[in-house]
Amino acid sequence: MHEPKSADSGTAERCQSQSEASTSAPAPQPRRFTGRRAAAAQQANSTGSAVVPSSSAKPARVITQQVPDDILHNDALNEAAAVLPANYSFEIHKTIWRIKQKGAKRVALQFPEGLLMYACVISDILERFADAEHVFILGDVTYGACCIDDFSARALEADLLVHYGHSCLVPVDVTTIPCLYVFVDIQIDIHHLVETIKLNFQPEQKLALAGTIQFAASLQAVREQLSPLFSSLSVPQSRPLSPGEVLGCTAPVLKQEVDAIVFVADGRFHLEAIMIANPTTPAYRYDPYGRVLVIEEYDQEGMRAVRRRAVEAARLAGSFGLVLGTLGRQGNPRILEHIQGLLEKRGLPYTNVLLSEVAPWKLALMEGVDAWIQIACPRLSIDWGEGFQKPTLTPYEALIALAEVPGWWEGEQVAKPGTEAYPMDYYAKDGGVWNSSYHRSSKRSDKQNSSPGPRPASVVSAVS
Repeated sequence: MHEPKSADSGTAERCQSQSEASTSAPAPQPRRFTGRRAAAAQQANSTGSAVVPSSSAKPARVITQQVPDDILHNDALNEAAAVLPANYSFEIHKTIWRIKQKGAKRVALQFPEGLLMYACVISDILERFADAEHVFILGDVTYGACCIDDFSARALEADLLVHYGHSCLVPVDVTTIPCLYVFVDIQIDIHHLVETIKLNFQPEQKLALAGTIQFAASLQAVREQLSPLFSSLSVPQSRPLSPGEVLGCTAPVLKQEVDAIVFVADGRFHLEAIMIANPTTPAYRYDPYGRVLVIEEYDQEGMRAVRRRAVEAARLAGSFGLVLGTLGRQGNPRILEHIQGLLEKRGLPYTNVLLSEVAPWKLALMEGVDAWIQIACPRLSIDWGEGFQKPTLTPYEALIALAEVPGWWEGEQVAKPGTEAYPMDYYAKDGGVWNSSYHRSSKRSDKQNSSPGPRPASVVSAVS
């Protein structure tokens, strides 16, 4: 395989100015709602499907979302916000407006480690311009959107929680206090990415674009610019995630033949999820900071072999330990209850353990357990499974060990080792019964379930 070429022969540099990124205006959307007179005229001249509001209908409740000019054009506020990186969208004005709308006096802020360096500046700005009496930063580790800590924020009597750097994995109508998600969209040098793709791939090749939520908007802009040049250029989606967005535990399965995945991120963790979900598709990672395109590899066969040994060892276990993650919203009690029921049905004893950090040394302290099932993050088992003294399974692997679903290596048609379907659908709307999504439909046919293997009759819904 050829070595990827960079479209930039100069030194690598971070894109600092939002004006450097190329942007495209979104395509105009068809009107779905119109006035009664205009709709009547439209229906007389066409077969359109405009919705005509009833004259007797109650006026809809309108919530003003537009940020007022006195906030947008506040010179002191804009000067204070100017110390933040120009290409990072922290949505300062929107956040201040939301705090004022809600009359929030106690505001909690939650950041992933990569954004903590800006926490104190943002806290000072909100405290000064949003009329909040107390703005405090939640210091516990935040790995992803599953770690949103509305429980701690509520315990601190916060009126609003602002969660930075992740998408709305846990809906705001589920959290215990009002929450605002700020994705922190990062503007990158789109022109450089476009030219790099053009330099390394042929127009007849079929490509899939994906990345982390910070670059989701950039992916759409890249697609618009490259679509006229490439025969197939997709931005796959695993709902409820945004198009192109990938989590460490949730990634789309590519539904059509794709020659390569181009993944935009500065690290491998999220990329590995889409590589596991699509083991036969070559993957390239574009680092938007170093402005480099590299070929990435993953030991698909080795990972599946390690996980298979853990599952087969757990099949012989006489007792289980069930770990419910308490880091934010990682642990789903509904999945815990489902697995408890399966163990009780089989007469297998189990012990419940609540942990915020699932560490091998900590589980090793607890004796009398033959195998562990951790309901926190699947990647703990996938990435670090060999570090645990006893088999430590994900909910999906637990259902295999308990003969609820077949293993990825089992069945009439066994795929080549390393190419078997290992689902990465932990928060996908249409994932398996081991899934932790808050967006799952309680009524859906088996045809809608894209993960391999038969499904038990019962469906595990998320805790509300």
